[in-house]
Amino acid sequence: MKAWLGRAPAIAGLIASASLLVAGCDTAGYYMQAIRGQAEMWQATRPIDAVLADPMAPQGLKHRLEQAMRIREFASKTLALPDNSSYRGYADLKRPYVVWNVFAADPLSIKPRQWCFPIAGCVAYKGYFSRAQAEAHAEELRRNGDDVFLGGVPAYSTLGYFSDPVLNTFIHYPQAELARLIFHELAHQVAYATDDTAFNESFAVTVEREGVRRWMERYGSPAELEAFHQAQERRSSFYAIAGKYRRRLEGLYRSGLPADEMLARKQAVFAELAAEYQALKASWGGFRGYDPWLGAGANNASLASVAVYTHLVPAFQRLLETSGNDLPRFYAAARRLAELPKAEREARLKELRASVRAAAQR
Repeated sequence: MKAWLGRAPAIAGLIASASLLVAGCDTAGYYMQAIRGQAEMWQATRPIDAVLADPMAPQGLKHRLEQAMRIREFASKTLALPDNSSYRGYADLKRPYVVWNVFAADPLSIKPRQWCFPIAGCVAYKGYFSRAQAEAHAEELRRNGDDVFLGGVPAYSTLGYFSDPVLNTFIHYPQAELARLIFHELAHQVAYATDDTAFNESFAVTVEREGVRRWMERYGSPAELEAFHQAQERRSSFYAIAGKYRRRLEGLYRSGLPADEMLARKQAVFAELAAEYQALKASWGGFRGYDPWLGAGANNASLASVAVYTHLVPAFQRLLETSGNDLPRFYAAARRLAELPKAEREARLKELRASVRAAAQR
């Protein structure tokens, strides 16, 4: 379906897209906000070629859209990502994010809560097109005692069921970040495991990293390559510190100590995290890009949200290596994993992660 043709989508299609967004809820209000948000995005979408031909469109936007189209062609021709109508249209939503995701976790657990939804299955976050509605739901979860994290999202995937557009929420990102996001979202159309957010996001992160590396090696200027490598180093340090403290908290919550004692020790762990993160930021010259996850409001939910995107990346990187760094072979292997029963899939990914650790110890 090409939303920019101006045809009113069928209600069934809208409900399906709402199901694919993120997590679920059995209330009519949640369904309706998802349907309205998706419909508004479709109504705002125009073909990129039409924007480029529009004399009223800003030249800066046209330049960025031309770059987005080059990235889009690279995605299909070089990375073997789907060659379809996704990311060939443009929508200006007049806001900084397309959706806001809400993560929640028990005060004594690092595992994110799950919400289940038709088609998309069970996922680890709940998304809203309205920040006010996301904040209201987050506050409700806090009142119920959960640790909560709310984060703005520049893009999401409908898994190829609909034509996802390039958005104002990310079109002005630096070249490497723009490519990373497009590659990531297209990867969700390649392999998707129902009820397994960590699998889906870690696979897409692995694709984006490999894709951006190849893109930058071919098209990045020296200055862009330097900025890209700096961003990669910061991202690696961010994942390392988040993973370190997530593992410490997992150990604490499995300790069997009385709840009051665990809560007190939890506060001490987060105080140590805050101090270590401040030192890390100082080494970055004060860069604050990871404050939403590791800053003053860090909690179980914010660390869980990082784990969703990174926990299985080493396993997928190993799978890519064993596929000879051949992306079509890697995609096929990932799809086979996605088709396995979850327990069997997790066991296979655990084996891949173990092989990474064994190789590092040699």
